[in-house]
Amino acid sequence: MADQTEQLHQTIQFLADLLQSGQDSEFIESFESLHDFEMAQVYAELPEQLRAVAWRLLSIDILASVFDNLDVDEVDIVTLLKEMPPQRGALVLQRMYADNAADLLQEMPDRLVATYLSLMPKSEADDVRKLINYDDQTAGSLMSTEYLAVEEDLHVDEVMRLVKKQALEAEAISYVYVLDFQDQLSGVISLRDLLTHPDDLAVSEITNDRIISVKAGDDQEDVAQIVADYNFLSIPVTDDNNRLLGVITVDDIVDVIGEEAVEDYSGLAAVNVSQINDTPWHSAIKRIPWLIALLLLGMATATLISSYDDLVRQASILAAFISLITGTAGNAGTQALALAVRRIAVGSENSGFKTFFSEIIAGIIVGVATGLAVFLIVAVWKQNSILGLAVGIAMTVAIIVANLAGYLIPVLIDKMGFDPAVASGPFITTLSDLTSVLIYFNVAQLFISHFIGS
Repeated sequence: MADQTEQLHQTIQFLADLLQSGQDSEFIESFESLHDFEMAQVYAELPEQLRAVAWRLLSIDILASVFDNLDVDEVDIVTLLKEMPPQRGALVLQRMYADNAADLLQEMPDRLVATYLSLMPKSEADDVRKLINYDDQTAGSLMSTEYLAVEEDLHVDEVMRLVKKQALEAEAISYVYVLDFQDQLSGVISLRDLLTHPDDLAVSEITNDRIISVKAGDDQEDVAQIVADYNFLSIPVTDDNNRLLGVITVDDIVDVIGEEAVEDYSGLAAVNVSQINDTPWHSAIKRIPWLIALLLLGMATATLISSYDDLVRQASILAAFISLITGTAGNAGTQALALAVRRIAVGSENSGFKTFFSEIIAGIIVGVATGLAVFLIVAVWKQNSILGLAVGIAMTVAIIVANLAGYLIPVLIDKMGFDPAVASGPFITTLSDLTSVLIYFNVAQLFISHFIGS
C-alpha cells in the first residue's frame, strides 16, 4: 500500500510537471494511459490552477470517467465540477453513468441541480431526475439505468449484435436481461451462455427464468446481502409490475458494504468515523454531544457509588475492586453488543428465543469463569476467601447482566425500526458501569460482617 501511494505521488508530480512545461500532448497521452481509478486520484490531487488546464485538454469521455471514479465521501467532487463552466459540467454529467451522476447531483444545492439538468438533453436529465427522487440508501438510489435488455423472441446472433451495439453505453455486460411483450422481466442470460451456444438458437432456450430481483424501495443493506449470498455481478431492480427499472452492479454493492461497515463502526464507537479529514473544530463538535450524554450517565454511576459511602467506610477494601468489576462487565457488554449488531446486519436466522437463551448460557459461562478467576486471585492476594467470594459473585452476576444488555438493547432498537448500531459501545459500557456497581455493593452488603476493617 505504501508503494502504491508513493507511486501515485510520483505520477501526480510527473503529470503536473508536464502541464507546467506546456507539454500538452505528452500530458494527455500519459494521463489516458492510467487506470480509471488512478486518473480520478491524480485529477483530484492536482493543484487547482493545473486542473484548470487539464479539463480543457481532456476529452469529455475521459472527464466523465474521472468523475465516475471519484468518491463523493472522500473528495469534494462538487467543487471539482464547479471549476468548469456549467455547459461543460453538464456534458460531463451527461456522459457519466446515470447513478453516479445522480449521486453527484444529490450533493449539490437544488438551484445548482436545476442548472445542470436544464443544460442536459431531456432524456438523460429525466433518467437522472428519477434516480435523485429515490430515497437514500435504497435500491433505487443505487441502480444504474444503463443495462443490456432484449426481447424474448430473438436468436443468439441477434442478441449478440445488440450486445455489441449497447455494450459501450451499459455499465455492466455480464448479464443480458430478457423482456416479454409487456416489457416485464421474464429472465436473464449470462454472456457466457451467449458465447457458448449456436447463433441460430432461440434465446428462450437458454434463458434462466428463475429471477432474483429487488424492488426500488428495498434497503441497500438487504440488497448487498442478496448479492453476496448469490455471488451476483449485478442484480435487476423492478417495480411492482415486474418491469425492469435498472440494475445494481457489484461495484456499488462494495461501496454499500463499506458504508454499512463505517456506519456500524461509527455507532459502536459513538463517533462518525467516515469523516477522517474533518477539521479539529468539526471533529470535536460531533463528539461532544455523545460525550456529554455519557457524562450524565456516568454521573448517575458516581451518585450511586456515593450512596454507598457508609459501606465503603466500613470496609475500605471494597473501593479497590470497583473499577475491576465495572471495566470487565463493560467489556463483556461490548462483546455481546458487537455480536448482536453483526447478527442483525447479516440477517441471521438464529434469532428469537433460541439466540436469547444462547446468550444467557454464554453469559453464565463467561461470568462463572471470570468470577471463579477473580475469586482465586482476590482470595490469594488478600488472604481473604470471603472477600474473594463476594467479588467473584458480583463479577459473575455483573457480566451476565451486561451480556444480556449488550444483546437485548440493539435487538429492541432494531424492533423499533432504528439502526441497532446506535446502541454504541461507550453507551453499553457506561450502562454496565451503573448496573455492575449496583450489583457489587448489594452483594458486598451480604458479606460485610466478614471483612469489616479490611
